[in-house]
Amino acid sequence: MEYFLQQLINGIALGSIYGLIAIGYTMVYGIIGMINFAHGDVFMVGAFIALISFLGLMAVGVTFVPLALILVLVVAMLLTSAWGWTIERVAYRPLRSSFRLAPLITAIGMSIVLQNFMQVAQGARVKPLQPVITGGFEMFTGDNFAVTLSNIQILIVLTTIVLMAVFWLIIDRTPLGRSLRACEQDRMMAALCGVNVDRTISLTFVMGAALAAVAGLLYLLYYGVIDFFIGFIAGIKAFTAAVLGGIGSLPGAMLGGLIIGLIETFWSAYFTIEYKDVAAFSMLALVLIFFPSGLLGRPEVEKV
Repeated sequence: MEYFLQQLINGIALGSIYGLIAIGYTMVYGIIGMINFAHGDVFMVGAFIALISFLGLMAVGVTFVPLALILVLVVAMLLTSAWGWTIERVAYRPLRSSFRLAPLITAIGMSIVLQNFMQVAQGARVKPLQPVITGGFEMFTGDNFAVTLSNIQILIVLTTIVLMAVFWLIIDRTPLGRSLRACEQDRMMAALCGVNVDRTISLTFVMGAALAAVAGLLYLLYYGVIDFFIGFIAGIKAFTAAVLGGIGSLPGAMLGGLIIGLIETFWSAYFTIEYKDVAAFSMLALVLIFFPSGLLGRPEVEKV
């Protein structure tokens, strides 16, 4: 039982990171119906920006951890959001009225560009970071096994809950949220009603990139090591989480992320770690057989 609870805690922490990345996929798809396959690499860029920021603060003597975390978070979100805006403006907006495969091919190309740019700029070797947040709580001990809840896991879960609440308020209670929902339903009619569709789509990419930056920072703090290829792996799993929960649904993206994180963690703990990805993708296939729109997705109704 103790071992099970420990893996449950680990799976929730990992799934929270996947969920934050998956929200970026589902937001872009909900607005313009495009899968932004470069989003995983935006997460990777955010992680590298956080690492460089940490190293820079250490070099100038900033050792107070809460202050360093806030500064790194702000810098990572701002710079990664700028990356997200630039990608949308340069790579996707000119192809918005093109045939459907054009933005998809461009997204894959942009993913390769970001990977290779970071490989050239930072090198192919893994980049470590010494532990910033240490310690935790020993919840209880049984059968010579202690169930622990680390401070970084608490930070990950609390950050995810706060960000989900903030995004729900933005989508549900603000003029930007109304513009997002209007564009999701009908972009042409939203434009006729006075909504600035181009600005709304750009802000969607900016918000998705900001969440990816937070996920990159949490990933860096949790694992302590990153490389230029983490965006591809995490991006594919986050995309799987978005589809599993129902692409276009924010709660579905978070639910899918938690499910993927729990499947990976429990499979690695009780079976062989080499097949953890097979288990996750097999679960996706099984869910889509019975729920083609995902767990919380809404089936699309085509008007004739």
